[in-house]
Amino acid sequence: MYRAQLSDEQWERIKDMLPGKKSDSGVTAKDNRLFVEAVLWIARTGSPWRDMHPCFGKWHSVYVRYDRWAKKDVWQKVFAELSGDADLEYLMVDGSIVRVHQHGASKKNCQNQECQGRSRGGLSTKIHASVDSHGNPVRFILTGGQESEYAQADNLIAGFSPAYVIADRGYDSNAFVSSIIQAGAVAVIPPKCNRLEQRKYDKHLYKERNLVERLFQRMKEFRRIATRYEKLARNYEAMVTLVAVIIWLK
Repeated sequence: MYRAQLSDEQWERIKDMLPGKKSDSGVTAKDNRLFVEAVLWIARTGSPWRDMHPCFGKWHSVYVRYDRWAKKDVWQKVFAELSGDADLEYLMVDGSIVRVHQHGASKKNCQNQECQGRSRGGLSTKIHASVDSHGNPVRFILTGGQESEYAQADNLIAGFSPAYVIADRGYDSNAFVSSIIQAGAVAVIPPKCNRLEQRKYDKHLYKERNLVERLFQRMKEFRRIATRYEKLARNYEAMVTLVAVIIWLK
């Protein structure tokens, strides 16, 4: 049994969210489970598509289907369905840099639109994420690796109604704290050392922030997340979202 294989219980939870149901027009996709497991195998091992294990079928057919589902936001729709049960008492935000492999590098004039940028480690992508009280992901945003985490702060909490927003001091700004207050939440963010007036925060509650860091660790157990091989931002985002779905299923 491959580590990427879905349990029967996991499959039952998502099978009706995927294209190819009897109620959908077109051909019924009887092999959806095998297809999803094939993509998970790629995500887990970091293997090139051409080296996909033959038990999953023809690699090119799997890739074309994966690309088509990425275009149609299939993975995002499944993620949205599962994350609708999020516990938003706490909402934690953070970002993590991912190195872009040389085979995943886009053309220089396309790198910005494909969420690739130059930072100290070379060409990279940054995953911005927000998680709920249990450490489950509820939103992802991709940018170039050189972009600051604070730049996506408002977008990570937009539309949510948490009781507390927890973040590290890199997110400490009057503007973001005001956005949190307007959302009806309490900001749990350590103040920067250079603040003229140090703002108080709940140090005990701040310890919960480790959940978002642990999320990135869990996601990067999948080698194709830890290193970006996809040239197109939509395909890498689809891979990230699929792994987030698996985290919700566990």
